[in-house]
Amino acid sequence: MQTDLRSANPSRTAPAVQALRRRFEGGLLIPGDAGYDAARLGWDRTVDSRPAVIAVAASPGDVRTAVTVAHEHGLPLAVQATGHGSIRSVDGALLLKTTGMAMIDIDPQGMTATVGPGAVWHDVNDAAARFGLGSLAGRCATVGVTGYTLGGGTGWLSRRFGYAADSVLKAEIVTADGRMITATEHDHPDLFWAVRGGGGNFGIVTSLQFQVFSTPTIFAGMTFHPVERAADLFTAYQEWAHTEPDEMNTAVLVMRLPPAPSIPEALRGRQVLALRAFHLGDARSGRQILAPLLDAAGPALYDGLDVRLFPESSAAANGPDAPPIALRQYVEFFDRLPADAMDAIVASGAADESPVAFVELRHWGGAMAHPAADAGPAGARGVPFSVMAVAPYFSPDRGRVDAHVDRLAQRLAPHATGQAFLNLLHDPMRTRDAFTADDYRRLVDVKTRWDPDNLFRLHHNIPPHQPTYSKDNS
Repeated sequence: MQTDLRSANPSRTAPAVQALRRRFEGGLLIPGDAGYDAARLGWDRTVDSRPAVIAVAASPGDVRTAVTVAHEHGLPLAVQATGHGSIRSVDGALLLKTTGMAMIDIDPQGMTATVGPGAVWHDVNDAAARFGLGSLAGRCATVGVTGYTLGGGTGWLSRRFGYAADSVLKAEIVTADGRMITATEHDHPDLFWAVRGGGGNFGIVTSLQFQVFSTPTIFAGMTFHPVERAADLFTAYQEWAHTEPDEMNTAVLVMRLPPAPSIPEALRGRQVLALRAFHLGDARSGRQILAPLLDAAGPALYDGLDVRLFPESSAAANGPDAPPIALRQYVEFFDRLPADAMDAIVASGAADESPVAFVELRHWGGAMAHPAADAGPAGARGVPFSVMAVAPYFSPDRGRVDAHVDRLAQRLAPHATGQAFLNLLHDPMRTRDAFTADDYRRLVDVKTRWDPDNLFRLHHNIPPHQPTYSKDNS
């Protein structure tokens, strides 16, 4: 039975909490408890949820208990590790926290990693680096591995090895009916296909195994240049990107540098033009590949490109991870950006009073655009470019920030493809845009088989087929 969040009430939640207290090993938090307010919030503070109960799982058995109790008592169910993927309020729901289930096991001979649903990329990267291995980790190391991977996952090595979802070998899943199953290419292949890019619609993953890769030499980091050269670099980048080798992953940005200790003191708080690069290779070959971009950008105010281990390379190319914050994010995809669109991008980030922390032009392609025949449904496969703008809300009055980002969106709208990538999509009304039409139809079929009551619906939801009734059985 599906229950709207607004209808959740004490007559329903009290028995559910009592059932959890009898059967749940981990901690429980209800409104008024110490720790409740800290646990209920995700990374994006524009989502301010007040769940009826927070269940902090200690084991896969706890995950199964939470699913069973939610189903038995008609409670909405949401799942959260780090909260980076939270896109809608879960008021009145049972919020299952998997943060404590952070097991990580690296098999250097098999070149695999097996992780629990609370693991974050920072810890996986550190563990893998001890064996000279790297992962398809995202740019922000504090992001949870499982949610990122289920949504597709595009990281530093994705132009060479594909999406993180493409590297998945096995997933242990608690399904909507409370079963604990293992999905592989041979066991439950429909479910295995769906979770490799279809998000958390089909069950709760309690263990994920995926490939890791040899990363003997990495040349990575960021260079900063005068913002006045932004138009030159952005224009050059679009042309250069068609020659970018798969071993290289890049983006160009106009950004306001944070007042962080990792930023050179003379540049803190300053608007700059930036080039970020991550090269699976040595410094000589990396600089040779980047030479046209560095020439277009002009003399560097700071050159942070260097040879590093994988974890340090990721941090150097991304900069410091942002703390939990309320923000407005814009992301769209493009086949090509004409001159007027480039002007809009540069102006959005370079204006003296711009509220935008950064606006980025990123090249995708490579292995992401050429998946194996049995790859999952992760989208945005063939689109070469994305534009992302991120603007923090530093005051309760969000009008100025929204107006600025809306102007950028309006100027770029005629050129956007309308496609989306699930990890980067904040609008739950656009979930369908993250998949091809054929993949979306197939996902609905899988959803209908594995979660016909739509228990797992509080993130990017793919609803099941609605039952049809004839006069004879109505």
